[in-house]
Amino acid sequence: MTKPTERKVGYGVAIGYGVTDLFGGGAFAVIGTWLLFFYTTYCGLSVLEAGSIFAIARVIDALLSPIMGYVTDNFGNTWLGRKFGRRRFFLLISAPLMFLYALVWITDMNYWYYLGTYLSIELLSAMVLVPWETLAAEMTNRFSERTRLAGVRMMCSALGGFLAVSVPGIIMQFTGKDNSLTYTLTGGVFAVIYFFAVLTTWACTWEAKDVREEYEFTPDNHRQPGLLNHLKYLVLDLFSAFKIRAFRQHIIIYICSFTAMDVFGSVFTYFVVYGLGRDAAAVSGLLSIAAFVSIPGTFGFMMLMNKLNMTPSGALRLSYSCIFAVLAFLFVVYINNIVVPTLLFSAVFVVLGAARAGLYYIPWNIYSFIPDVDEMVTRQRREGIFAGVMVLTRKSTVALAIMLIGIVLQESGFVKGGGSQPVSALHAIIGLMIFATAALLAISFWLTFKFKLTQKNHKILIKEIARRKLGGNAEDCDDETRVVIKELTGRAWNEVWDASPETNKKAAALVPGS
Repeated sequence: MTKPTERKVGYGVAIGYGVTDLFGGGAFAVIGTWLLFFYTTYCGLSVLEAGSIFAIARVIDALLSPIMGYVTDNFGNTWLGRKFGRRRFFLLISAPLMFLYALVWITDMNYWYYLGTYLSIELLSAMVLVPWETLAAEMTNRFSERTRLAGVRMMCSALGGFLAVSVPGIIMQFTGKDNSLTYTLTGGVFAVIYFFAVLTTWACTWEAKDVREEYEFTPDNHRQPGLLNHLKYLVLDLFSAFKIRAFRQHIIIYICSFTAMDVFGSVFTYFVVYGLGRDAAAVSGLLSIAAFVSIPGTFGFMMLMNKLNMTPSGALRLSYSCIFAVLAFLFVVYINNIVVPTLLFSAVFVVLGAARAGLYYIPWNIYSFIPDVDEMVTRQRREGIFAGVMVLTRKSTVALAIMLIGIVLQESGFVKGGGSQPVSALHAIIGLMIFATAALLAISFWLTFKFKLTQKNHKILIKEIARRKLGGNAEDCDDETRVVIKELTGRAWNEVWDASPETNKKAAALVPGS
């Protein structure tokens, strides 16, 4: 059997893996930036109706993403999973379904049509993103190679975000600035791109089962078959994920920082059009600059962490500080009604793009190491469960943010399709874009001081896991390892790996002063 270390992850493989984030990052960047504006301007929906579509989708997705995580963790036990892969099978069948994305951007349909098409994309994204998110942790154990996979995928995500804001701007040059056909054509273009991206990832990746034998012992061996039992195990696995301290901290950082950018992106169009008196083409231009810079920005943060050994927490704080500065700049411009030169505005969005690259890249880079922390506790590889939670929270927060924005704007007196807005609506736009965004980032900023998953600690953890697999005793781990285990898992060194009461008592009894 081939060892996992014998199969290398070069940049070619990393690109093949990462291109699916053209869909993962791009599809929701398009939705977050344009869909609410499209619904309320060209589809005849009120802000509240549009917001309800996102809310309904969240209820369904709250069940779907964790279920997909559980299914992919266990799909290898079926004949389809053994033949096509427990993860990659879902990429294969989802690729042609990407053309459903074009149907979202059609005008002159009723509310139920828009609800149905949006739900289809949510279901499709769970089928693709949940199994795909697991592949980085399955393809390699090396920190550098996982960082490469995460870095390249986030550059692809940044490229997807760049295309999300630039393609509509390019199409506007031919269709006009106030033409719904712009968005319809945009949907068709992205559907084709996403089809080829997912198919490429299916062809270029592999799974852990292809390169390594499973452990002799896994708790799943003792699980009983049957639908009710599977539902019970799904719930147990889902909640057990949150028992891992590093994951709890990580998910809060992830939710707050990504939701902050969702709020900013959703309201920014209104801010430019109604607050600064510019047109939608200006929105596309500014966001295109930020999205384009995100590509080299991601590479820059990758080098900071790999070459300069900056910790993930330190890199995140650098990113947040730059975004705070941009928010302060935009607030001053609005309050003082300053006419900003185009060159200065562009420079500000270069800073935003670079900072946002770190905000997006670092949490997803961290994610690929969370299953290793979990393995120290459970002796299982549960990438699917963690991917399900990550995808669920990502899609939930973007839709919840848009729904809440819709409610706030509706209550503030926002006039749909209006050429101008009342002062109360403008105040609501500023409050959301500046203060709500800053508050969410402040929570993440504070939590980075408590987060201890670093390259050094991960190396110590992997070494201990390897030692335990070879039959090493819990009491033989050194003091530094014990501290790392406690910081990352939230459990003592003798409460992990094989956490039976008998083992714990035996291990503790062998340590003086226990």
